Amino acid sequence: MLAVTVGWQIYDLTNDPLSLGLIGLAEVIPSIGISLFAGHLVDKYRRKTIVVFAYTLLLFCYLSLFLISYNLKTLSFSTSLILIYSVIFLSGIARGFIFPSTFALLSEIVPREKLSNAISWSTSFWQMGAVIGPLLAGFSYGYLGPSKTYINITAFCLIAIILILQIKIKKLSESTSQETLFERLTSGVKFVFREKILMTVMSLDMFAVLFGGVVAILPVYAKDILNTGPDGLGWLRASPSFGAIIIALILTQKSPVKFAGRNLLISVAGFGISILVFAVSRNFLLSMLALALSGMFDSISVIIRQTIFQVMTPENMKGRVSAVNSIFIGSSNEIGAFESGAAAKLLGTVPSVIFGGTMTLLIVIITYFISPKLKKLSL
Repeated sequence: MLAVTVGWQIYDLTNDPLSLGLIGLAEVIPSIGISLFAGHLVDKYRRKTIVVFAYTLLLFCYLSLFLISYNLKTLSFSTSLILIYSVIFLSGIARGFIFPSTFALLSEIVPREKLSNAISWSTSFWQMGAVIGPLLAGFSYGYLGPSKTYINITAFCLIAIILILQIKIKKLSESTSQETLFERLTSGVKFVFREKILMTVMSLDMFAVLFGGVVAILPVYAKDILNTGPDGLGWLRASPSFGAIIIALILTQKSPVKFAGRNLLISVAGFGISILVFAVSRNFLLSMLALALSGMFDSISVIIRQTIFQVMTPENMKGRVSAVNSIFIGSSNEIGAFESGAAAKLLGTVPSVIFGGTMTLLIVIITYFISPKLKKLSL
């Protein structure tokens, strides 16, 4: 809901696709900056406590955006933008804690042999939220305005915090390690670089998302190319998650990790092809279909990737390793958002998306030839 609301509001204020890219940049800088330290805390203290802290910080951000939006008419144009981007920056700090803490928390709830199936179910429910959220945001923004939409977002975040508090943890995850702070901060990085498969998987996804992501410039497509409003943007934003839900539910019954490496390469290539179809489409339904297919392929990639990391990472390092993963993978979404906005500004919206889809396919081909271990990987 937040992504659609902030995206539409910023583009409505500026009418500049680069401003959409700056949203991603404002979020990724603090997220990357805090990730290694967050991973250290996740492996040292109770993971559930850190999850609650991170979502409480997000709750504060949502309330701040409501106050800014409510007083928008009394603020100057530059002040409004500075305040919005500042809150997004703060939310980036929260997200820097969320990725490693939730990743590590999963292994305290689910037995190791059920991790792949649990990740499929988790992905399905996350994507359901990602479908409902943009749709609610589009209709709420269109009929109630941004201020009331931010209040709705705040309410949902509060519900999430209450639900997280109900999670029963079977064990404590406090560390008694005698490592120095510097050693703990760098150990996750060293582990990932030592495990070549993990490094290859992260790099493949990072560059694919960096070039192939189109989410940030969907407001441009909705408003200027497909000639629709915020409700149409909500449908476009939700389309990848529609596809992701369908395939993730299928994968709860048929896991894709038996031939993990091969399936990962196929799914990333399918993602790139879907983005190329979306780039040239001028039909709203075809654009939705292309985005849904991109979500299907991306969901397969996510499930395989997360299972590889859960299985290959020691329990006492999951926070730090997932923090490194978040720098490569999670942050690539925001860097990709900036790249999308900048490329659309320089090349034009459609050529920039064609370029991104083509680069994604090229990256898959390069990875296929330089990483024989990944091709053969089977869990």
